[in-house]
Amino acid sequence: MRALVITALRRAEVCEVPEPEPAPGEVVVDVRRAGICGTDLEFFTGEMAYLHTGHAAYPMRIGHEWMGVVSAVGADVDPAWVGRRVTGDTMLGCRTCRRCAHGLQHVCERRLELGIRGGKAGALAEKVATPASSLHALADSVDDATGAMVEPGGNAFRAVQGAALRPGDRCLVLGPGTIGLLSAMFARAAGAEVHLLTRHEGAAAFARSLGIDDVWTQDRLPELPWDAVIDASNASQLPAKALELVEPGKRVVYIGLAGTPSRIDTRDLALKDVTAVGVLSASPGLAGTIDAFAAGVVDPRPLVAATVTLEELPAILAGERPAGAGPGPKFHAVL
Repeated sequence: MRALVITALRRAEVCEVPEPEPAPGEVVVDVRRAGICGTDLEFFTGEMAYLHTGHAAYPMRIGHEWMGVVSAVGADVDPAWVGRRVTGDTMLGCRTCRRCAHGLQHVCERRLELGIRGGKAGALAEKVATPASSLHALADSVDDATGAMVEPGGNAFRAVQGAALRPGDRCLVLGPGTIGLLSAMFARAAGAEVHLLTRHEGAAAFARSLGIDDVWTQDRLPELPWDAVIDASNASQLPAKALELVEPGKRVVYIGLAGTPSRIDTRDLALKDVTAVGVLSASPGLAGTIDAFAAGVVDPRPLVAATVTLEELPAILAGERPAGAGPGPKFHAVL
């Protein structure tokens, strides 16, 4: 079968690889659609931390935002999964340690991450093998494009959960990427007054097209009391800015990751009595995200700039934007 492989630093190609066979407890999914994420770009450029900690190495098969149809099941898996439209969790815990037993498999020390960590082959391929325990069925009202947005949606869903917003609260989201925009959309759905901080007017115009009216650059950000600040950026200075901006007694949520260390002054955290929440993954938010997408509470499809073939992805990883692509931040491959 065909699969996208990052073979070395800044080198990616579509290769012929063996089709997966389902191990006991696993299924094989015929992938219909899969997305490219900022993490995938960091693997291509060599910036991703796992390349330097030994959790990942070239060659590697990426892809962790996906949906498809179950085509085969391994031993001990209910055959009723065959033919069902699904997406799946990226974080695959060992299922035996204390963290997994407490429902925290997404921070299991021995976890695999599909397409990211531990050599577990990803879903930018015609087929992917994954544990049946990681699957989430998709309702008919969740089309293929929406299904492939569940994983980034789950991250944003959890960020907004972490912000503990109430109707009428004022929320500031830092960063206009996929997670920032989805966070703004989920915050709006929660009844919050949503503002977005961006560096570029082009990104601001796209955010406004999604109905996010209050979009600011840093020099124009109004001095308002912020009940929650969600940092979905990759700027190392913004975590401290988030803490500076948030109202005392309220919440900051950190879901963005900078390429260099970002620092906050814990004296500010304590003296403002602020709650800081870190979000690693979509895992605990996948079911809620699917429900929200199925009900039409949030529609992530406008974020998809273009759908392309697997063969077009190496150029996108290298920074090229396909002709005719829309203004959104996300690219999907249709398999």
